[in-house]
Amino acid sequence: MTPHSHPIDGQIVVLAGAKASVPLERLSELLPTVQADLGPRIDNYRREYERIHETPERSVFLVETGHWKTVGDRLGFERRERDAVRRAHEEQFRRIGREEGRTEEFENALEIRDAVLIGTAD
Repeated sequence: MTPHSHPIDGQIVVLAGAKASVPLERLSELLPTVQADLGPRIDNYRREYERIHETPERSVFLVETGHWKTVGDRLGFERRERDAVRRAHEEQFRRIGREEGRTEEFENALEIRDAVLIGTAD
C-alpha cells in the first residue's frame, strides 16, 4: 500500500464520513495513519484473531469489543476520531458481507466484536 492508502473503499469513506462527527477530510487523514500502525502488526493479528475474509488487498479480522479504543489511544486520537475510524471499518465489513452473501453472519458478528481491516497490497 502507498503511504496514503488504506483498505477502505472510497464510497465507504464518504458514507462513514457523513455519519461521523469528524469532517470527511479528517477521516481521510486518519485512515492511512491507522493503516500505517496496523500494517506492521498484521502477523500478530493473524495469530491472535479470527480472520473472517481475505483478498490480495486486505485481511479482515474480528477482534474484541473496545479494540478501537486501544488503537485510538495508541495513536492519540480523540473519541470522535476513534469512532469515525471504527465506523469506516464496520461499514466496509458490512459491504464485504453483502458482496459475499453473508450479511446476516457479518451483522451478527458486529453485535459481539469489532471489525478491523488491514491492507495487504504493496
